[in-house]
Amino acid sequence: MAPVATPEPLPDSAELARACGSDIDQLTARLMAAVFTDDPEWTDYSAVSRADLRDGCRRFLTRVLELLAAKGAGAERDDVAAAIGRQRAAQGVPLEAMQRTFRLGGRIVWEALMDRGGAMSPADFREIGTAMWAVVDGMSSALVTSYRGAELDRVRRDERRRHALIEDVLSGRGRDAVFAAHAARELDIPAGGDYLVLVARGEPQPLRPGTESALAAMGIRSVRHDRGDHTVGIVALEQHSPQQAAEVLEPLVLGRAGLSPAVEGLAEIDVAHTLATLALDTAPRGRDATLTRLDDNYPEALLVRAPDLAQRLVQRSLGPILALPAKERDILLHTLTVWLAQNCSAAHAAPLLHCHRNTVINRLQRATTLLGRPLEGPRHQLELSLALTARELLERPAG
Repeated sequence: MAPVATPEPLPDSAELARACGSDIDQLTARLMAAVFTDDPEWTDYSAVSRADLRDGCRRFLTRVLELLAAKGAGAERDDVAAAIGRQRAAQGVPLEAMQRTFRLGGRIVWEALMDRGGAMSPADFREIGTAMWAVVDGMSSALVTSYRGAELDRVRRDERRRHALIEDVLSGRGRDAVFAAHAARELDIPAGGDYLVLVARGEPQPLRPGTESALAAMGIRSVRHDRGDHTVGIVALEQHSPQQAAEVLEPLVLGRAGLSPAVEGLAEIDVAHTLATLALDTAPRGRDATLTRLDDNYPEALLVRAPDLAQRLVQRSLGPILALPAKERDILLHTLTVWLAQNCSAAHAAPLLHCHRNTVINRLQRATTLLGRPLEGPRHQLELSLALTARELLERPAG
């Protein structure tokens, strides 16, 4: 009686993968053909040459087969998929296109495995399928991790480059016409025309989120830049007046901000930054949100720029009053401030001081006696007004 022939065991996934390795050229050609469709969203490889894309497809398919032969170990940390992810991210290929290519490649390898596997039991079919998609999923995970890491690195590099570029503009490099043209292109602002610079301080943030977008919606191009203890805004006026720009900026300020006068082009941004900082130093305290224009505060700015002279002015003009007990001192200083604000009219100052006109006159006579000089006359009143302003500025806390 003839012996019964024993059927040869079917190859497992590792053996099938090794066998498919000889077909890598055909598999690569099939994947290249499958990648391109009529939908540009799925085929955005415009920055990748055909030779480069073919090489990437070949490397991917080869590694899928290698991992299958090794039972799929380490697919989620695969260096080939990671390298492809970094390369395509640098080329600007959308991640979705890459993920689709990996899925297509997985399908093509699966079909090749089935062609070579012949008839197989449900258990073998399940084993090969599980191994196959574990490899594709793992490599896809490695691709995504690498791609997003490369994108994050690129964003950080772009932010560092942008930060350095703005710092150069603020330091005065805009006077170099070649640099100004380059900075304008990179920052998407005009190289010429008038600019304002805003300097803002405040916690947790001095300007509303999305300030640049809000200005852009009003047709104003700008750059926002966080710089140490303050935030800088570089605002291109183009078709807008300084007043119009200030009106748009004011509701965007959450802290205290100073606004420079208009300057010409990127060449004067460093000057505008200094002037905006000076305007901020004259901003009133005790208000949650305020925008102070230097054009409205030149006397205060002059005093802030010369603190030693301002201190001497205070002592010379107000010294005897400042030496009084606090209550009398504060009454006289407040009376002088209101009187000057009311064009030196005791009658107009009295209602604001909640007292009789004669009381105002008596206080003014008391101040005249203490100071040893008259309060009347444009020069005396100018000096007195500056001294009162300087005292307020000098007594403000730093920052």
